[in-house]
Amino acid sequence: MVKLLDSEETLNATFQALADPTRRKILMQLVSGEATVIQLAEPFQMSLPGISKHLKVLEKAGLIEKGKAAQFRPCRLKVEALKEANEWLEQYKKLWEERLDRLDAYLIELQKSKGKN
Repeated sequence: MVKLLDSEETLNATFQALADPTRRKILMQLVSGEATVIQLAEPFQMSLPGISKHLKVLEKAGLIEKGKAAQFRPCRLKVEALKEANEWLEQYKKLWEERLDRLDAYLIELQKSKGKN
């Protein structure tokens, strides 16, 4: 039971972190590799403390990690939390694909029956 709670809390933190467009843009920056806080802040009209708050949310959610390289502390993307969120979403993707397949089959049958009239 504790494992499920940990997983649920991790998933909640991931989706909470991804809910903010600034944090999603930061993650997109990190897809191409490590970046310092200053580099991550460049595209935004935001103070360094403001960016740091976003980075703390991303780090707490397990989406990034900060390096130990001197004062620069480069950030890098961690894909494990995103993988877990993707796996959760995949359940719903399969459900909707099945429903859309049934709808498609129904519409084909409907067209066939109208063509007979």
